[in-house]
Amino acid sequence: MKQHLELSQQIESLLVARDPRGMKIMQPALEPGYCLRAAMLMEACNGTVIIATGFPVNGTFETDGPVGAVALYQVLTMLGATPILVCGKPLASAIQDDYRFHCMSLGEKGKAEAPQILNMYQPELMISIELPGRAKDGKYYNMHGVDISDQVIFFDDMVKLAHCPTIGIGDGGNETGMGKIYGALSCLDIIPCATSCDELVIADVSNWAAHGLIAMLSILEGKNMQGEWNNRHYLEYFVERGSVDGVTGEKTLTEDGFPCKVTESVIAELQHIVESLLR
Repeated sequence: MKQHLELSQQIESLLVARDPRGMKIMQPALEPGYCLRAAMLMEACNGTVIIATGFPVNGTFETDGPVGAVALYQVLTMLGATPILVCGKPLASAIQDDYRFHCMSLGEKGKAEAPQILNMYQPELMISIELPGRAKDGKYYNMHGVDISDQVIFFDDMVKLAHCPTIGIGDGGNETGMGKIYGALSCLDIIPCATSCDELVIADVSNWAAHGLIAMLSILEGKNMQGEWNNRHYLEYFVERGSVDGVTGEKTLTEDGFPCKVTESVIAELQHIVESLLR
């Protein structure tokens, strides 16, 4: 267990090494080993797992979040769980032919759906990745402080009503689950999310956190769970369906301004950690 904790901390530091939005500064606010604890929650689940994502940008959705959600979807399927992607339009329309999904209404209309969705799926675990989180005033804001409440799903209500563990993944402080370190977020130039979660995983890009968790799962399982992941393929999949970069707003094969090759290098570093242990 000590070795697993050390590897978890190595992964956690790798995920915030570039630090474009202050997540490295936030890291001390979390108890070390959060990647390990979150991965253990995933490993223990063999029922339904809800994975919520979809950050609105320019009338569509950003590349960061959905790509990582699909990566988690695939690995959870390999582990014997049944993942369901929960999102709003237009992301739900983009994935409807290829993944199990539930389309949640946007804005206040979706608030009443939270208990219905929980009752329908009876999840054993819920994960949110790069999903707008509710601020203390009850509204949702993007990184520029713009109120986007009418463009998001009110997943925070599901988190608060859930009778199962919850994992939040974020990279800026305004994502669902970041309320776990609410006090520390005051030094960032954002309107932070106030909704907490059981385990929070932070990264410079939320998609990277998904791969960090997969690396941790690989260590726990004693086998490479990453498989033949082709990050460019999945970026192309979502961009072809209308996705844009969350920072630039442009329809490019990038995640929060980082070229695809940067994500590939992060995944390669994670793979190196896994392979050095499994040799």
